[in-house]
Amino acid sequence: MLKAAGAAAGAVGTGAVGTGAGVATAVPAAAAGGPFAHPGLLHTRTDLDRMAAKVKAGARPYTAGFAKLTANRHAQSGWRANPQATVYRGSGTPENYRLLYNDIHAAYQNALRYHVSGEEAHADTAVAILNAWSGKLTALKGSADRFLAAGLYGYQFANAAELVRDHGDFELGRARKLLLDVFHPLSDDFLTRHNNAVVTNYWPNWDLTAMACVLATGIFCDERAIVDRAVEYFKHGDGMGSVRHAIPVVHEDGLAEWVEAGRDQGHALLGVGLMGTVCEMAWNQGIDLYGYDDSRFLKGAQYVAKWSLGGDVPYTANTRKKGAIGGWSGTETASDVAVADPAMTRPIWAMIANHYTKRRGLSASYLTRAAAKAAPEGGGGDYGPNSGGYDQLGFGTLAYTRDRAADPAAPAPSPAVGAPTPSPTGAASAPSPSGGAGGVRPQGTVSASASPGAGRDLASTGSEEVVGWAAAAGVTAVAGGLLLLRRRGDGAQ
Repeated sequence: MLKAAGAAAGAVGTGAVGTGAGVATAVPAAAAGGPFAHPGLLHTRTDLDRMAAKVKAGARPYTAGFAKLTANRHAQSGWRANPQATVYRGSGTPENYRLLYNDIHAAYQNALRYHVSGEEAHADTAVAILNAWSGKLTALKGSADRFLAAGLYGYQFANAAELVRDHGDFELGRARKLLLDVFHPLSDDFLTRHNNAVVTNYWPNWDLTAMACVLATGIFCDERAIVDRAVEYFKHGDGMGSVRHAIPVVHEDGLAEWVEAGRDQGHALLGVGLMGTVCEMAWNQGIDLYGYDDSRFLKGAQYVAKWSLGGDVPYTANTRKKGAIGGWSGTETASDVAVADPAMTRPIWAMIANHYTKRRGLSASYLTRAAAKAAPEGGGGDYGPNSGGYDQLGFGTLAYTRDRAADPAAPAPSPAVGAPTPSPTGAASAPSPSGGAGGVRPQGTVSASASPGAGRDLASTGSEEVVGWAAAAGVTAVAGGLLLLRRRGDGAQ
């Protein structure tokens, strides 16, 4: 089966983005401008019911995705929280942010497991973890990395809490207060002031973490103005995380350059995952950011997927201003696309590929190939011990696999624009054990004309689809069986 799946993956045709007329219609889950839907962040009630029904029926690849979830140590009902009053992230402080992200991922994984299996113990565990933190956490501190902590763990806390918001023991008011008083203020302030830095000082992923937190907070807390703030920034924000700054150049073949590809692969993958997260949460509230600006995000995600698979992509040199307002200043130029390691992956592809190819009926063969290669997607704890392995909630194979949207009145999807086949190999660079925003050190061709002096708090870290999905199903079926066998073996010890 593995051999057949590999052959299928190798047979996948390549193609750039197909957009325009002739696309199967699909609409966001909720009506934009109306009351917010709950659950309605990364998962709707329909999504959760689909996961449960598919796993109960033994359908692939859902069973492999669920096996990946149940095998994760964070998804166990015996998990106990370790809340702190103040969480620190960044050098020069007693860093303890690992406690927070491990507990949030445990809450999310237990909550998701409950919705699929119906086992109340997992819902109780998720509620206990979230209540423990909402009852104790009062501040996020540290270096500039505190903004990353607010953004990443804010959107993740909201998503875990959204899954248990109707549980009888869940402290909904406390969760709202924690998001509005601790996480959201830092994220909103970053989008406004950028840590008192030049607006282009920070690469896109910094803005994107903040946008994800702001959007998730607004939806969870039913605050329309906060949601509108995130949506407006996505479309027109001055920082590098807004869609036209993160994806500045669109080529005739339908691919669009992801600016952080000139930095390194890890941070580019992080950015794509975060933008996908923002788009998915907005979609579930009736706001189509996936399709904004002629599906600009699709073109950028296809570019990163092709590059990460080992394909050649163009890159336009990008020079950005850096520095502190009223302080040091300089510029930094990314002159070429960074070296990519085809073995590096994050659990980001299933969500994006399923939206464009299944909901919208578009051709996105690089995305489907990347999703097939990553399947079954895991979550926090499956991608290394450093913070970069916890930047996405993950489990996309289980959560986002969906049937193609049916619309009998719609014409057939338009064919993809042709694109050259990516090289089967690429110059590899192993992921660094370093932590930081992306869990890797920069690898790209970047030259800086100035850098902050000692003590400066400006961090530098920070169709064809049928074959592709068939390959994913084959790989996940085998993986799911191996995971189940491993769990049985563990239980016998």
